[in-house]
Amino acid sequence: MDWMAGVNVPDEVGQKSLTKALAEKRCIPVFLDEEIVHQYYNGYCNNILWPLFHYLGLPQEDRLATTRSFQSQFAAYKKANQMFADVVNEHYEEGDVVWCHDYHLMFLPKCLKEYNSKMKVGWFLHTPFPSSEIHRTLPSRSELLRSVLAADLVGFHTYDYARHFVSKLTRVAAFPIGIDSERFIRALEVPDVIQHMKELKERFAGRKVMLGVDRLDIIKGIPQKILAFEKFLEENASWRDKVVLLQIAVPTRTDVPEYQKLTSQVHEIVGRINGRFGTLTAAPIHHLDRSLDFYALCALYAVTDVALVTSLRDGMNLVSYEFVACQEAKKGVLILSEFAGAAQSLGAGAILVNPWNITEVAASIGQALNMSSEEREKRHRHNFHHVKTHTSQEWAETFVSELNDTVIEAQLRISKVPPELPQNDAIRRYSKSTNRLLILGFNATLTEPVDNQGRRGDQIKEMDLNLHPELKGPLKALCSDPNTTIVVLSGSSRSVLDKNFGEYDMWLAAENGMFLRLTNGEWMTTMPEHLNMEWVDSVKHVFKYFTERTPRSHFETRDTSLIWNYKYADIEFGRLQARDLLQHLWTGPISNASVDVVQGSRSVEVRAVGVTKGAAIDRILGEIVHSKSMTTPIDYVLCIGHFLGKDEDVYTFFEPELPSDIIPAIARPRPSSDSGTKSSPGDRKPPSKSTHSKKHGSKSSSSSNSYNNNKASQRLSPEKISWNVLELKGENYFSCAVGRTRTSARYLLGSPDDVVCFLEKLADTTVPNSSSSS
Repeated sequence: MDWMAGVNVPDEVGQKSLTKALAEKRCIPVFLDEEIVHQYYNGYCNNILWPLFHYLGLPQEDRLATTRSFQSQFAAYKKANQMFADVVNEHYEEGDVVWCHDYHLMFLPKCLKEYNSKMKVGWFLHTPFPSSEIHRTLPSRSELLRSVLAADLVGFHTYDYARHFVSKLTRVAAFPIGIDSERFIRALEVPDVIQHMKELKERFAGRKVMLGVDRLDIIKGIPQKILAFEKFLEENASWRDKVVLLQIAVPTRTDVPEYQKLTSQVHEIVGRINGRFGTLTAAPIHHLDRSLDFYALCALYAVTDVALVTSLRDGMNLVSYEFVACQEAKKGVLILSEFAGAAQSLGAGAILVNPWNITEVAASIGQALNMSSEEREKRHRHNFHHVKTHTSQEWAETFVSELNDTVIEAQLRISKVPPELPQNDAIRRYSKSTNRLLILGFNATLTEPVDNQGRRGDQIKEMDLNLHPELKGPLKALCSDPNTTIVVLSGSSRSVLDKNFGEYDMWLAAENGMFLRLTNGEWMTTMPEHLNMEWVDSVKHVFKYFTERTPRSHFETRDTSLIWNYKYADIEFGRLQARDLLQHLWTGPISNASVDVVQGSRSVEVRAVGVTKGAAIDRILGEIVHSKSMTTPIDYVLCIGHFLGKDEDVYTFFEPELPSDIIPAIARPRPSSDSGTKSSPGDRKPPSKSTHSKKHGSKSSSSSNSYNNNKASQRLSPEKISWNVLELKGENYFSCAVGRTRTSARYLLGSPDDVVCFLEKLADTTVPNSSSSS
């Protein structure tokens, strides 16, 4: 991680000393000289970009001087970004993810990509991104935008900011940041904080406490907040001795005349209101021009009845999150500006206000102070859950995961169309292997063809997925071979797979592998332990709305996903509606939910984060090995399907030619009733670890998934010895996409009819014998 050193360190000895100290925190400094810092940081970053991005416009005082100084400031900005790039490049190792942050480093993605076009580069903006009529006033705007577009992924706090930054050249997504909520919750149990809370309660006994915590900044709306409080006191005489506003205004940029002017203005308003409504023993406003230490701040958050955030423009505003995290006991009310990014995350539980409307803010103060405990509890519960689940850690993991997905998908876009499946070779190697695994998709892979003859098809008939009738014989033959294990891995529901494959001796993995059963056994769930499904009802509401307004569209509800399908609708109208539907989703129900949106050619699917066929394979494989008591490794894998891009990780899971990270732990799937209800925590088995023995570039037969953990060995092998579940040579692995040319699979088959022909040939080589190796 690179940091600007933050202090001027001109001598080499000091630089070495600071570098050593930062290394302990896994940081690497970038040393900028004083002139560059002045022109780059104080100049271009904070005098030009920051006001513009917050809708304050370019500096007004001396237009000519601004124009003259702009070029030198922009030159310094580019030079500083280049210095960051130099340091990154010096320490970069293949596979590293480079995450650039904020408006200070907009030129960095371009510099990095010029060094190495394969570098994974993401850029995230922590401020708002303005609409085009504001942004177009920025000189050199095109150069900056092109630089940012060099990144593989561009992230913003809210969908509004992302919408202002629309581009077809890179992926743009909303990633609302969070806080380390547990740090604040734990702090409330510290004796010093408890004592401080006691003192504050005694100090303000009999009065409701209102709190504002802001940087003393033009965009924070502090004067508007105080004037609204004054109006509330004017109109509510009975509250004058029963409420106090504590305003913490942390000084910033104290040497800038504009901020000095703001400080004087705030002091003047506070003095006037205290003189007007105060008494000899009590003042309605307590104003501090300083910061508080962490524990004092937590105590203050915890005793507050109403928090007041009135930003005129704010990228996110995490003070609102910190307040909510400390309010589990008090369940106070949050009044929040609609112009803060946090309004899209905490808007449901907060009272949203327009800070420019003093009357509205004053009325909201009254609403908050008079709110019933039931409503306060309901609002707090909603926001507290959001703050606890959408943490800074989760934000970072989501961004990096999306960046990795973006890079993979970009590689797919430029990859060549794979060759047709070499059927004779696949069959020959199948016949020579001893323990085979066949993973087959269902829809558009094993399904019967529908004869439309140019007409609009029978929608009801097509929606009812049926196994291709000519596959029944070949599947029976393949299943009868004890050396062959077949898994049908599908996005379809359990009932659909039951109906089509109940008579075969095989494994069924429904809903992208979230449910699993051997056909003579019960369904069990392989879901990750903490799958958040709270988004389902709100997404269902959107899908229902678009189904009603899009003729011949329909949506399907599954336990872990919802799918809106417009395959049978008018093509152009369906695409327009899909675009509109996505916008509804991003601005509403999923703007902050832990979900993936998976777009098919004529469908939109919303599923819980982490639900992919590849992610499920690890758990499925563990269950198969355990259930069949395998004692020899799988030495042949055939994977055929019409899988969406999100699910193509199933191909790379088995790919012996690729370097792999440690594969996720194999967890024993949990029993599941047909209703799809999860078992209680007490029923869950701890996952066993799995490791990967492969080294980069290795192609040896032992280069595969090893389960060497003692517990795994005990479970998988009665002899308690370590062994490789997979010993897969590259020439014994056949991944094949059906009807999709943009794929990471090795080979192609054109249609389900081609799949039938191939599986018929494969079945002809199957000769059941008694010498089973599995």
